[in-house]
Amino acid sequence: MLIQLILVAAVAVVAVLLTRSTAGARHQAIRRLALMAFVVAAVLSIAFPVWLTRAANFVGVGRGTDLLLYALVIAFLSYISTSHRRMNQMSRRITLLTRELTLSEARDRRAGADDGSAGAPRT
Repeated sequence: MLIQLILVAAVAVVAVLLTRSTAGARHQAIRRLALMAFVVAAVLSIAFPVWLTRAANFVGVGRGTDLLLYALVIAFLSYISTSHRRMNQMSRRITLLTRELTLSEARDRRAGADDGSAGAPRT
């Protein structure tokens, strides 16, 4: 029962974090701290696998590997959600850049036509 509450809470935290803006130094600092925590946890679970099993038993999971699997599922869902958001932002930026480029080229052509050099080849 405890593991279910922990997993639901973790999913809720990930959902809240993913709905917030990802820009800024604060977000990057949080990411780096989370990465360092992951590295420390990974090293400890490799060096002392019994600790992972004890932690799993404490939250109601039979084996440490199962607890690790649950954590990886949450991490994977977080990664997929973050990647999806990043791709959407990038797509919007590309769309805006394309529009600006098109408008700029149209202005250049119009200015060229006003100068009487409409038939001149572009370089």
